[in-house]
Amino acid sequence: MGFRLTPQDTSFPELYAASAQQLVEGARELTALLGADHDERQEILRRAHDIEAAAADATRDIVRKVHGSFVTPFDRSDMHGLAVALDECVDLVVAAVDLIVLYRVDDLPPRAAKQVEIIARMAEVTADAMPRLRSMKELNGYWVEITRLENRANKQYRRMLGDLFAAKKPDPVALMKHKDVIDALEAAANGFEQVALKVEAITVRES
Repeated sequence: MGFRLTPQDTSFPELYAASAQQLVEGARELTALLGADHDERQEILRRAHDIEAAAADATRDIVRKVHGSFVTPFDRSDMHGLAVALDECVDLVVAAVDLIVLYRVDDLPPRAAKQVEIIARMAEVTADAMPRLRSMKELNGYWVEITRLENRANKQYRRMLGDLFAAKKPDPVALMKHKDVIDALEAAANGFEQVALKVEAITVRES
């Protein structure tokens, strides 16, 4: 079945796009964290929490509209699942910001900048794809690109772990902090893959 919107449903793609924009904003704050001093980091953390709150609001807007609409563009459970996946992905990005600031990790692990760059690109690709839910066209390239980026993120994750545990006489506390940050960045990248899988499943069911 093709993707069809009645007049009262035209805002759904825009609502998903607004939700995905919080991913772009969150990734921007994560990137800004890389070269920030202590005071700047506290301000970045505050902005990240504001983004997290805005994402939660966007999710509630989608859920309310799903439950309040007589006709929805595709299956209600799919619409709810995609909204939740977007929100959870924002949470994961902000969690990485949280850990870096709260742990006071001044010397981020090698390769972390590359991992953050991949996450920022995944956010851009995701935000760009959401408006295309209106027609369900040209989405194949979206999840192909997310899969490619997620594979790159997995490789960076393994390399960062290798670098971490190859260090001679590492400080146990620093090692624990770095390991948690590395895991948080990997979880954020995985969150984007979960969003893409939701979109792929919706497209398959609606085609």
